[in-house]
Amino acid sequence: MEVLVVNQHEVPELLPMEECIDVMTDALKALARGEAVMPLRGMADVPEQVGLLAWMPSMLPASDVMGIKVISVFPNEGTELESHQGAVLLFDAKRGQLLAIVDASEVTAIRTAAVSGVATRLLARQDADDLAILGSGTQARTHLESMTAVRDIRRVRLWSRDHQHATSFADDQERRGGISVEVCATAREAVEGATIICTTTSATEPVLEGRWLSPGAHVNAVGFAGPTGRELDAEAMAGARLFADRLESILNEAGDFLLARKEGAVGADHIAGEIGEVLLGKVAGRTSPEEITVFESLGLAIEDLAAVNHVYRRAQETGKGTRVELGGERH
Repeated sequence: MEVLVVNQHEVPELLPMEECIDVMTDALKALARGEAVMPLRGMADVPEQVGLLAWMPSMLPASDVMGIKVISVFPNEGTELESHQGAVLLFDAKRGQLLAIVDASEVTAIRTAAVSGVATRLLARQDADDLAILGSGTQARTHLESMTAVRDIRRVRLWSRDHQHATSFADDQERRGGISVEVCATAREAVEGATIICTTTSATEPVLEGRWLSPGAHVNAVGFAGPTGRELDAEAMAGARLFADRLESILNEAGDFLLARKEGAVGADHIAGEIGEVLLGKVAGRTSPEEITVFESLGLAIEDLAAVNHVYRRAQETGKGTRVELGGERH
């Protein structure tokens, strides 16, 4: 049987950010309506290494597709490798046929930022135009793209633990997109006065303190996804209205929330709801101009599946990707 293979360089052509934001909107609605099948992800630590292997299965019965993302997650700082590497396998849910194998690094980069775009569209103030990004890696790049897709951004400030990398990031954005990015010496300098903040670091200790946040700010907490580390301190979590991509995930996997709860700063009732519930009108989004909102992004298998299904359909229409014989036929 013929299987479509889509490499890392082809994914952005088939999954433009604005299209992906719409795809993620539909996927999160389906999840909130109970129309998706999605077990919690599985993870295995690599012995004697700072890394893990993760697998994320899901199904969208209404679209007749199912799939699984299998990735390694390693810091890989200072190397040519992405922190997230692997593939998403797309299957037909009627007969079980493997349809596509798609690079997971770029899918993860784009869909994660697109979901933050959905959350920002819902939760940030309409006049939010001052963006702070903490971190200068792949997610910083895609989040800058998604934030400018959903809000008219006037100012961009960036902080990274690697100042040289931050400067290179700013120069690259200026050269490629004509976007001026101010590199800040401290995270506090980047955050104070910002109306949208995206934390995209691999930090396991807080890089964002609640006392820096201005009234009316919206935060996309994106970087560390695990129960033992966090990017936001307890004050940031306690002082904000908190939204999840999925309730089950935040209660099991979000160190930002779990560690704040362990310290007594918040309880389970602090979670206002899921983004999909806001999209369906089941949960209110922002309730006042002064309210601080936080979207806790852990990344969901259903997001990968919806993104790769879109990539597959676009590749079928455009002829992109490589078709290979892989098997699956009865002999």
